[in-house]
Amino acid sequence: MTALRKEQLIAPPSTPAESDLARTSSRLLAACIGHGKTARLRVIDGKDEIEVPVSALRMLVDILANMAVGNAISLVPIHAELTTQQAADFLSVSRPYLIGLLERGELAHHMVGTHRRVYFRDLMSYREAQLKKSKAGLAELARLSQELGLY
Repeated sequence: MTALRKEQLIAPPSTPAESDLARTSSRLLAACIGHGKTARLRVIDGKDEIEVPVSALRMLVDILANMAVGNAISLVPIHAELTTQQAADFLSVSRPYLIGLLERGELAHHMVGTHRRVYFRDLMSYREAQLKKSKAGLAELARLSQELGLY
């Protein structure tokens, strides 16, 4: 997998003990998250409390949960520019298919010299729209199935 610029790859745990620690930490941290916009943490080795956004804690819980099952996590800034291959990999489609999406205007992109680039935020918007279309299609199939007595 090609690394994205300004991307941080968090490696999966290498031992069963690290997986167990990540699983336990994820559960304990999730239980501590309140309903406010920020949370205060105290690091045992430190004297000060740290105030962090709850959204950051939720991300940490997700990272730890994924580490617990051996998944690697990629953090990508929303404004990151992806190559067409990186964008295709993210969508799990071929690069030629992605180029077709770009040329038909179905997915926003911009040119950097002679190279196409896709902002990660545009890729996420496209994926969200595709998921909505898929859900609507499934709902319509379920409706038709019930109407025809097949369900």
